[in-house]
Formats: sequence, C-alpha cells, structure tokens
Amino acid sequence: MEEREEILRMENVGKTFDGSVVALEGMSLVVRSGDFISLLGPSGCGKSTALRLISDLIHPTSGRITWSGSHDVGDLGVVFQEATLMPWATVAENVFLPFRLRGKRFGDVADEVQDALDMVGLGSFASAYPRELSGGMKMRVSIARAMVTRPRLILMDEPFAALDEITRFKLNNDLLRLRDRIGCTVIFVTHSVFESVFLSDRIVVMAARPGRVVRELNVEEPYPRAEDFRTSSEYAGYTREASGALHEAMGEVA
Repeated sequence: MEEREEILRMENVGKTFDGSVVALEGMSLVVRSGDFISLLGPSGCGKSTALRLISDLIHPTSGRITWSGSHDVGDLGVVFQEATLMPWATVAENVFLPFRLRGKRFGDVADEVQDALDMVGLGSFASAYPRELSGGMKMRVSIARAMVTRPRLILMDEPFAALDEITRFKLNNDLLRLRDRIGCTVIFVTHSVFESVFLSDRIVVMAARPGRVVRELNVEEPYPRAEDFRTSSEYAGYTREASGALHEAMGEVA
C-alpha cells in the first residue's frame, strides 16, 4: 500500500509553563493525509496543549513542529470543547468567521457557508441565533465553521464531552460522514475509549506528569463505520486493548 502524504510532524516536543509546570515532554507524532487520530488520556496529560501547539496558539519549549509543503491559516480548522459561537451573530455569520478573518466578503462565499450548514443538517437555520439552538445544534455550527474552508487538518478538543449519549453517538456518525465528504485529516481529543475506537484509525495513548505518548494503537477497521461496528466483537476487542493501554498509562493494572 502506498504511504500517504505526511502533513505534520512533531519531533521531541516539550512545553513547560511558568518555568516549572511540565505539560508535555518528548512528544513525537507523525500526521499523514487522511488520518483520524485520537489523543486518549487522563486529565492533565497534555492533550489540549498538543492541539494548541499544533494550531500555533502557543509555542514549544523544546523540540519542533513542522508542516510539509506550504501552510497557511486556511489549512487548519479548530473545534473547541465549547461551541464558542458569537451570541450576537446569526448561525450563517458564525460559520462565515474563518472567511472574514481571511478578508473575504460574505457575498463572495455565501454558497460555501450554506453548503457547510447543509452538510451538518442546519441548512434552514442560517438566520437563527445561538440562543435558539440546542447544545448539539450549537456544536454542529462549530463543526460547520471549522469545515467551511475545507482545511487539510481539523483539530477537535473534546467537542462532544458535554452532550448526552444519544446526541454524542449521532454526532460521531455525522463526523465520519463529513470527514469522508471533504477529505480532511482529524486530530481528536477525548477521554472516551469507546469514542476513540469508533472514530479513529490511530489511537495515541498519553500519560500525565509529564505529558507524553506511551503507546499507539491502530484500529484496522475500514470506513465507513456504522452502528453494527459498535456491537461487533472487533469493536469489543479494540476497546479492551485501548482500555488496558489507558489503565497502564495511568499507572494502574488492567
């Protein structure tokens, strides 16, 4: 099988805050086109810090992060733990934001904004305001905003953690469908073994104090994935393996 194009490489990256708090130490990761990578680990293991480093919101204390080829702001989309929508702006105006930051006019990209909303099932809510939406709908708007520029890489920091299980499962399914449609690469932070196995083809297990990668697991299950995968023996086997690796990372006996 031909090896996919490399997008991003983290080499021995460390991050220390305030001169003493070691958030990450010696983190290395290669991200290739089409990957769906979950960063799985306990609170305080540096998962969110890794995303902030990749998005260039903060800079590493040691090591380096390199992108292959040319790289600009349009290559990256970000979905945070909260939907982080502008309450005074309509749904369409919120999704338009990445284009506005690049100096575009709404009229020039209105079709792209509407297409992004159609993709997440909110095509008829373009004129609504965030206060009129449920939690799951707000997160869909956030996903549409991240995908509207068709970025090479999308970073997702526990976007479904606060949602009920039924909504979370539905958005997991929708996320894989959307990813397949726009062909992006995803790095997804989660505490959930079950979520990481369903979504990912690579699970990067991290340990805390200091934050570091302790194991990588491959989920060799083809996409698209549907509900029958969640009830399969293969899924159960992967979740046991990932759970065992997570317990080891936390210093426990599986």
